[in-house]
Amino acid sequence: MVGLDAVLPAMLAAIGSPLPDDPSPRLRLPPAAHAVLLLVDGLGRELLDAHTADAPFLAGLADVGPLQVGFPTSTPISVTSLGTGLPPGAHGTVGVRFRVDDVLLDALTWTRGKEDLRERLVPERVQPRPTVFQRTDVACTVVSDRTFRESGLTRSGLRGATYRGVSSFGDLAAEILAAPRGLVYGYHADLDQLGHLYGPGSPAWRRQLRMIDHFVAMLAGDLPSGTLLAVTGDHGMVTVDRRHDADTDTALTAGDPLVGGDPRARLLYCRPGTTADVRAAWTATLAEDALVVGRQEVLDEAWFGPVDAAMRARVPDLVVALRGTAAVVRSVDEPVLARLPGQHGSTTTAERLVPLLLHAVDAAE
Repeated sequence: MVGLDAVLPAMLAAIGSPLPDDPSPRLRLPPAAHAVLLLVDGLGRELLDAHTADAPFLAGLADVGPLQVGFPTSTPISVTSLGTGLPPGAHGTVGVRFRVDDVLLDALTWTRGKEDLRERLVPERVQPRPTVFQRTDVACTVVSDRTFRESGLTRSGLRGATYRGVSSFGDLAAEILAAPRGLVYGYHADLDQLGHLYGPGSPAWRRQLRMIDHFVAMLAGDLPSGTLLAVTGDHGMVTVDRRHDADTDTALTAGDPLVGGDPRARLLYCRPGTTADVRAAWTATLAEDALVVGRQEVLDEAWFGPVDAAMRARVPDLVVALRGTAAVVRSVDEPVLARLPGQHGSTTTAERLVPLLLHAVDAAE
């Protein structure tokens, strides 16, 4: 199955400017003069299928997916894969929280607790591979929240494009429409936020999906002829109903592992000589709620895709992939996240599959 990392190279090829180092993209899209990609955070394929009545315009678009996002199925991993055209093992962002130089980096905020790590862990060095935007001569524009302009994640995975900061649907549309012809990437976060707060499929989430549907329909109607509009997501989401606590359950704290990742995909960095005991304890405690996999198995089975030699130290000693609707929370270290009903990160199709919806604007429109 084609991954999210194939989308931007394919869009460049569609407008007649394939990447010099990727002349035969894995994904074929119809030719166009101008390409716009809108990523709706949290728009999973199964969620869209289950709520077509709330998104009739989106449901009526041609879907050339589903796409499979990389593991873990969370925003920093997916956005960096999208921006670089690479799987997680190649760009090195292997979790929401992962270890870099013995520091547990939060890739969403580029912090450790309240400490800003952008100087200590320079984003361009943490993720040194050039982005798709840096590998093309086509005019590239990123339209996203104005607060993300200088974020570590933007500098890591989306550098090289002109950044247009926005704060609402109105200026998101205006800046996408004002961007020069070439490749435009737009991002909208609110569906994911409401999914976390209230659960995917909740009344608040469904109303937000309706607004997104209206927005995409309006945008499609305003785009110039010759434009290929694509809509995708970075992951899906599930509502969790069983929580194990890695901060208070003595079986999970035994051996004092460094616990990264997120509630649906925990990354465990173990102290020397403790990995086997930690794996046994987590396996016994979580039972059918999770699959606990060792580092070598993760590498052999390419959970992160092919892993570059420079990134191998970031691969944890153990990966804990949650099953069903269970989660491993951290009530002390992540108190807000621990309470949220909507979660994602694991390997279920509800979390891993996203649509790729297309709308071609022709001269008649």
